[in-house]
Amino acid sequence: MNDDVTQYINKTQPWQIDVCEKLRAMIGETIPDVEEQLQYGKPHYLKNGQFAAVIAVAKSKISFMVFNATDIPEVKGFLRSMGNGERKTVDIKEGQDVDYDALASILGKTTAAL
Repeated sequence: MNDDVTQYINKTQPWQIDVCEKLRAMIGETIPDVEEQLQYGKPHYLKNGQFAAVIAVAKSKISFMVFNATDIPEVKGFLRSMGNGERKTVDIKEGQDVDYDALASILGKTTAAL
């Protein structure tokens, strides 16, 4: 656990802290030996030195983005493409049920080859 990431998370709203900590735990369980660091002002997660995921907290949502996701299909209302589709993002809002198992499955697929 990176202290800078902990400070980033702890500066957010209570519901966001809860979701971020659950995302953080899910990432750690999905990617053994994941490297956690604060880069570009946001928590980034690396596997073997390559970007795997990022958590970005905004005023009314949390965005969880995975990299290397070209082969992961978009899911309307859940998972959207960013840029050329190499990145996929899920937006989480207050009170929303989060399917951490589905996110772990996506992350597992996008990091398998790293």
